[in-house]
Parts: sequence; C-alpha cells; structure tokens
Amino acid sequence: QLQASGGGLVQPGESLRLSCAASGSIFGITTTAWYRQAPGKQRELVAIITDGGSTNYADSVKGRFTISRDNAKNTMYLQMNSLKPEDTAVYYCNANIRSNGLPAWRNYWGQGTLVTVSR
Repeated sequence: QLQASGGGLVQPGESLRLSCAASGSIFGITTTAWYRQAPGKQRELVAIITDGGSTNYADSVKGRFTISRDNAKNTMYLQMNSLKPEDTAVYYCNANIRSNGLPAWRNYWGQGTLVTVSR
C-alpha cells in the first residue's frame, strides 16, 4: 500500500528527497510520517504531517528536513538537506489510510529505503 523510494549514498552536506506513494483505491489519508532506524538502534520518529498540513520534527532534524505531501497524488515527501553521517538509517514512511468501500482506517508502513551518509 505504501512504496518508499529515493534513498541512496551521499556525502555529508548533500541532500536527498524521499518519496512515499500510497496505492490502491483510497478514500482518504490522514496523518503521515517518516521514521528511521539506524543499525543497533530503535526506530524513531523523524517528521510528521497531518492532513491539514501541520508538521512536527525531531529536534535532530529541525531546520534541515522538510516533510510535505501531495494529496492529489497520495504521495508524501521528505526533503533532507545538510545530511550528516548520523542521519544514516533505513527510513520508513507511515500513514493512516482508509480504502474505498471500507469503514475503518488502517495504519500502514512502507518497506523502508536506506540512506547512507558517508565520505
């Protein structure tokens, strides 16, 4: 239901843009978020955006990362600037989605995309 893309290997100070597209017959998407999990660490929330456009960020990425969404395309993005080695992790998108014809909202995870920041 969620397909993340855009990860890769970059040098410190460079930028990457992650995308996460929701597929299927979708009635609506509410809160969406990006999480990340570095080797040997727990998964942590990076950024979150509501369907109204309100955003919140982890302190470690404030001022460097920007979360956004295109509701017409059922896609969300994470623009990552001034990347640091400590940003290295697998990044996962997450969203609450309601499919057409179904009454319930469900929480979905994307498959993860690896971001490596290294010289």
